[in-house]
Amino acid sequence: MVPLHDASLSRSLRSMMLFMFSISLLFLLTPLARTQQHDMPGMKMDAPATAEDTAQAAKRLADKQESEFNHHLAGLFVIFAGIFILAESHLAKRWPVVRFAWPMCFVAAGLFVLIYSDTEIWPFGPQTPWYAITHNTEDLQHKIFSIILLALGYVEFQRVRGRLKSPWANWFFPLVGAAGAILLLFHAHSGDMQAPHAMESMARIQIQHRWFAATGFGIALSKGIAALTKTPQKWQHFFRTAWPALLIILGVLLTRYTE
Repeated sequence: MVPLHDASLSRSLRSMMLFMFSISLLFLLTPLARTQQHDMPGMKMDAPATAEDTAQAAKRLADKQESEFNHHLAGLFVIFAGIFILAESHLAKRWPVVRFAWPMCFVAAGLFVLIYSDTEIWPFGPQTPWYAITHNTEDLQHKIFSIILLALGYVEFQRVRGRLKSPWANWFFPLVGAAGAILLLFHAHSGDMQAPHAMESMARIQIQHRWFAATGFGIALSKGIAALTKTPQKWQHFFRTAWPALLIILGVLLTRYTE
């Protein structure tokens, strides 16, 4: 018989996966719906580049620096998560609490993105969270990414505690991680296309997000293969090392993000 708390957590996990699937659809469909009204959210593609005044230039620079800082800090959390996973077998013998470190890195990154990714939203700015996510596709997608990070961190934390032992738990990270990687390919990045070098900046942003997506998908695939069997096999050793190594690579890519 399945213990009551395991059954409850299993139901919660399935509900969480359904919720993640729902918001993924929302992530994909919202930009498509808004494209019917605008070429791209927040952008004017057909307008020629014009000279910026001092206030516009300062605002654009501030937005650029904020976005880059957000990516860089999130990247540091991801790097630390990868390092903790690779070092866990050695460190956990002396400090068992280290096993919880890498899930908490995901939780910390998720909380940071949830709260700080868009400072025009309360408590930093005048917009309410509801107004922001219903009027700005980029804000909505940032919050979805934060939920993905929080969900991954929570599920893995519960697995380390021994509270989640069902097959659903093993496949949550690979499936949700792969979905998150795919969503990166559809990430809307608002900006003023009349600004100097706007097209070059947008192309650079898109290329970097493609690299994020490819690395993220590699992480999800490697972790899924590493968890295929209950008893680790020799051929799985490469993948058990590969996915945290790819986490570190993804973190480095994030820390080198520039607009």
